[in-house]
Amino acid sequence: MIDHTGVVVSNFEESKAFYMAALKPIGYQKLQEFSAPNGGVEVAGFGEPSKADFWINTGTPNKPPIHIAFRATTRALVDEFYRAALAAGGRDNGGPGVRAHYHANYYGAFVLDPDGHNIEVVCHEPS
Repeated sequence: MIDHTGVVVSNFEESKAFYMAALKPIGYQKLQEFSAPNGGVEVAGFGEPSKADFWINTGTPNKPPIHIAFRATTRALVDEFYRAALAAGGRDNGGPGVRAHYHANYYGAFVLDPDGHNIEVVCHEPS
């Protein structure tokens, strides 16, 4: 089981605002924020209260960019994520829809964050 993961971002404030807006539909909130003692990098943790499981920190963005998928309980939440992420400055990388090549109920949407990381929200439930 994965406990947490994250990405390195070039503009902390821009990315923090993006993730706060994009992940809100699936119940994620910014739960922690601090400057790391080892060099003063800015760090923010997102998740469902009370556990942050997705983190961003300042630095040179991961190359190649990272793909992270978040699970949603309904297809409507996938749609809401997609709209919120685009409104927050994300770039389309595959609108909401069934990806039957994964499995019959794989309903996902893909958005590139400000640094080009491929952020996905997926629902595995039938419509």
